[in-house]
Amino acid sequence: MDQLRFVLRRLGHGLATLLLIAIMNFVLIRAAPGDPATVLAGESGAADAQLLQQLRQRFDLDRPLPQQLATYLGHLAHGDLGESYRQQQPVLELIMDRLPATLLLTGSAFVLSLLFGVALGAWASRHAGRWQDNAISTLSMLFYATPLYWLALMAVLLFSVWLQWLPGFGYEAIGAGFTGWARVRDIAAHLALPALSLATVYMAIYARMTRASMLEVAHQDFVKTARAKGISEGRILRAHILRNALLPVITLAGMQAGAMVGGAVLIETVFAWPGIGRLLYEALAQRDYALLLGTFLVTAAIAVLFNLLTDVVYTLVDPRIELS
Repeated sequence: MDQLRFVLRRLGHGLATLLLIAIMNFVLIRAAPGDPATVLAGESGAADAQLLQQLRQRFDLDRPLPQQLATYLGHLAHGDLGESYRQQQPVLELIMDRLPATLLLTGSAFVLSLLFGVALGAWASRHAGRWQDNAISTLSMLFYATPLYWLALMAVLLFSVWLQWLPGFGYEAIGAGFTGWARVRDIAAHLALPALSLATVYMAIYARMTRASMLEVAHQDFVKTARAKGISEGRILRAHILRNALLPVITLAGMQAGAMVGGAVLIETVFAWPGIGRLLYEALAQRDYALLLGTFLVTAAIAVLFNLLTDVVYTLVDPRIELS
């Protein structure tokens, strides 16, 4: 019952947060330079005053800003994200078409970065001060300091162009017509490079965080007591040190999981991955206000959801933490 009450309370906070985000995004995007009516009229080759006025009336751009905001929030209350100015389709449909690809990419990158980051950090802490620790720490710093776009481009150049091991671009082979497991393998091959490139930077962060946290926990009194009782070193590492050291790692991972969805724009652009990152870039270039607002709101909702899940996972890792 306490857990349900906690989840409902956090959902209420999350909805209030999303409302503030929606208002801020609306005001900031409207304050930015550029006019979708001008862009559309310029593409039609007839940017005269009459056409501009007709386009502004069609998309409610001629009304005062408070009225536009009230209309936008009213549509949001009914689950309507509006219609794309450029593509003449509902924004929600456009986002839902691209969202599975983004979730597949970021979900794979998140799992890979967390698993390998925690494993490398635990290994480094167990061999603190030795060459294994120095090697992992050096590589972690190197990957953390490397720009993500450069890492992605080098991955394409090495594994796709030179070695020709993996496809470098797209979601699946165009025109191949694969079905069943053949299609799954094809998508997995296209996913490998973007997922590994995105995971590498976060993996370096988790490795350093896990190492530092485990070294701190290893000097706690309860660990010394466990050793005095004759418990095996492997069990102490797993059940006492690692489990308690994971709390700050989970905190960081929960915050970055949602940010990873919105931060995949570079990766999706480099690898031509058809996710909402590329959709966001296209909407920005076209001054598509409705599509921009919808994309921002969906990514914010995913971030809020991941924060809620992080709080719930806390109790699974450490039962001493009560949700109430």
